[in-house]
Amino acid sequence: MGKTFEAGVKEYREQYWEPDYPIKDSDILACFKVTPQPGVPREEAAAAVAAESSTGTWTTVWTDLLTDLYYYKGRAYKVEDVPGDDEAFFAFIAYPIDLFEEASVVNVFTSLVGNVFGFKALRHLRLEDVRFPLVFVKTCGGPPNGIQVERDKMNKYGRPMRGCTLKPKLGLSAKNYGRAAYECLRGGLDFTKDDENINSQPFMRWRDRFGYIAEAIHKAQEETGERKGHYCNVTAPTPEEMYKRAERAKELDMPIIMHDFLTGGFCANTGIAEWCRDNGMLLHIHRAMHAVIDRHPKHGIHFRVLAKALRLSGGDHLHSGTVVGKLEGDREATQGWIDCMREPYIEEDRSRGLFFDQDFGSMPGMLPVASGGIHVWHMPALVNIFGDHSVLQFGGGTLGHPWGNAAGAAANRVALEACVKARNEGRELEKESKEILTEASKESPELKAAMETWKEIKFEYDTVDKLDAQHK
Repeated sequence: MGKTFEAGVKEYREQYWEPDYPIKDSDILACFKVTPQPGVPREEAAAAVAAESSTGTWTTVWTDLLTDLYYYKGRAYKVEDVPGDDEAFFAFIAYPIDLFEEASVVNVFTSLVGNVFGFKALRHLRLEDVRFPLVFVKTCGGPPNGIQVERDKMNKYGRPMRGCTLKPKLGLSAKNYGRAAYECLRGGLDFTKDDENINSQPFMRWRDRFGYIAEAIHKAQEETGERKGHYCNVTAPTPEEMYKRAERAKELDMPIIMHDFLTGGFCANTGIAEWCRDNGMLLHIHRAMHAVIDRHPKHGIHFRVLAKALRLSGGDHLHSGTVVGKLEGDREATQGWIDCMREPYIEEDRSRGLFFDQDFGSMPGMLPVASGGIHVWHMPALVNIFGDHSVLQFGGGTLGHPWGNAAGAAANRVALEACVKARNEGRELEKESKEILTEASKESPELKAAMETWKEIKFEYDTVDKLDAQHK
């Protein structure tokens, strides 16, 4: 009589559970949150994840004898309780570096999460964190420019940069779209932006949009004496079309382009990052589709993993959530993945959801972009959370100003400058937020009107994906 599937899963424990494994500096380490089916022991489930995401399959095969399986296999080396959850557990798995192609984030994800999420012995599975070894990091191109180079290109120092997503997302003609961008830029913003779903629709073909946007930028620069930019979304149905759009943006003397890295894919993203590096262009990355992957607390891939992977794949900006806006985001966890975007070395810190030390070596950092439901009343908290190396992006919080786009931009500029000044004076921004903004509004009727418009707008919903609480 042949062995059962359950017996095969038990064999995984014998082959892929190795609690005494000496972790190598070159190993890729992963932490999964595992919820097994009833009756499946933790060690078996952890070993099954290690097997199915590396060299294992559902039965013994004779070709195992043709390779050094002991060298190549992934190893489940530790399990831990998930604080506050008596069903799930954390499984820690080490993968030898030779399982992965150099500089290929595509290959890493194809291995770690490509097939194992459909494994029947598991009810839920979530990739919580990954430690990319320095030997892998050094093969990746990373951000095309990085924070300091961007500041030099844009001549912006000592404060967060100011942005605006043009609204409505869809439906404006190219000429009206350019008019909206011009008003925001002349009003005091550094950047305007295509939204994620603006590509090349019948109402506004990309070539027309780029032309009117370039006109708006150059006119605003002449009037203000400041460098301006617009995130021209080059995301396209094919890589060839993406590069065509990027080339046109360069011809129009645009400083920055944009790519939707999840819907476009890591392959396309790494390609456009390399193009930007070769052509001296900044690259803004939108995370469209991320919540489909990362929002459920027991299934998918945590955003901190996506942020690390994007830094390796390449981007100068990445949307990071706001904490205080309309989109999901726990404060401590958000600050943890912001560090993963910007810092050269990040230490393990479970209070911020970081399971591993992460060394990025000399790889430049990215600017986190706060965007989604924010307005002037949020400015003190945003400056506290994100610091100077960030982009604060107000769509409705600019275009919704009762006096128009330029007034909305001016209100945001005054609010930001007041908060930076107060912080530099040692004031507590979030405790004194009302006083700081009220003082600034005495010299800015635009800010006063914005404060009145949005004084009742708050997004006080419970966070779905919280950091795990103390285990009971």
